[in-house]
Amino acid sequence: MENRRPYWQVAVSLLFSILATAAFIVIGIRLIGFLMPFVIGWIVASIATPLVNWLEKKMKIVKKLGSALIVILVLAAIILVSYFAVSRLVTEVTGLIRDFPDLYGQTEAGLEKIGQTLSGVFVRLPEGIQNGWTSLVENLDDYMGNLMSKVSEPTVTAAGNAAKKVPYMLVSFIVMIMSAYFFIVQREDVIHWMKGIAPEAVTKRMTMVMDNLKYAVGGYFKAQFKIMGIVFLILLAGLGFLKIHYFVLIAFLIAFLDFLPFFGTGTAMIPWAVYEVFMGEYKVAAALLIIYVVTQAVRQLIQPKLVGDSVGLNPLVTLLLLYIGYRVGGVIWMILAVPVGMVIINMCQAGAFDYIFDDVKILTRGILGLRQEQQTEKEQLVKAEQQTKKEELTEEQKKGAESTGK
Repeated sequence: MENRRPYWQVAVSLLFSILATAAFIVIGIRLIGFLMPFVIGWIVASIATPLVNWLEKKMKIVKKLGSALIVILVLAAIILVSYFAVSRLVTEVTGLIRDFPDLYGQTEAGLEKIGQTLSGVFVRLPEGIQNGWTSLVENLDDYMGNLMSKVSEPTVTAAGNAAKKVPYMLVSFIVMIMSAYFFIVQREDVIHWMKGIAPEAVTKRMTMVMDNLKYAVGGYFKAQFKIMGIVFLILLAGLGFLKIHYFVLIAFLIAFLDFLPFFGTGTAMIPWAVYEVFMGEYKVAAALLIIYVVTQAVRQLIQPKLVGDSVGLNPLVTLLLLYIGYRVGGVIWMILAVPVGMVIINMCQAGAFDYIFDDVKILTRGILGLRQEQQTEKEQLVKAEQQTKKEELTEEQKKGAESTGK
């Protein structure tokens, strides 16, 4: 049915809808940050609820007791795994920083050896590329010094800030545990209460947002984290077998590259293997290539089962989202851009923003119709002027004929 509202009402409605949507997003993001212990508690509750329900049915455990046990077990597992993982990574990062001068000297010597090996090819390159490479090698010391200062300064600052936030983190941790427990015990009551106090339109859109978040997080992040974990284990085993220094840290960083779209393990493994070839370490190079092939083969086998149809974005759209995310907030937003884009696209397809699009269509049709009317009036005016000139010319011709007859 055609919308008969005046255009000024449509414009006001569109402006209000845009402002309300923007305010909802901004306030929602700020609320999530402000209530982060409760958000984490809700996530822990979502993980633990199936286990609590299973214990309640199979083992006849009272739900309140089961909730407390499961929350404690989940948190203990998270803390234990996080402790060992972080402590190992911190140890390797500390060792890497300590041994960095020696590693830098080895890398510099290796690059010089590669330059000597490729000297015949290098002289045939364009002069601009030769000058750029020479400048890069000459300024490599400055680059690495700046890199180390950028790494060390934030580390010291972060350590100081973390020490200041210990009381806040302790309180947040306690609140997170308690909220997780109550979210498990009173999950249905909380959901019913939230739906009861919110208007129907807000409830409908919030349900749509949550469904799309489950789709994006459950489909994209869950699948990618599983693949990243499997790739990490393969790299960990392979690099550990080769007795590579800092193999845990290196395996984690390469697996993280595999997590990023359009990058993958080959971004690091192939150049590394080529470097080892120039260094004469042919066995290491072959082993690195074998590890790379194994990771890709396993990824191709498990990706269809884990991902399935959960990520249905066009590659061009994915690339666009990655670029926008990188320009907006660097690597972190580059990672978040794809699931956020998936949520927005799916919400648009589900009709979450139809009220905005409908007003835009009405205004667009009105503007185009107004322009068409103006164009029609202009054409009619031109025709009228032409007709008037034609009549005036005919009248002059008649007068000229009459005067000639006389």
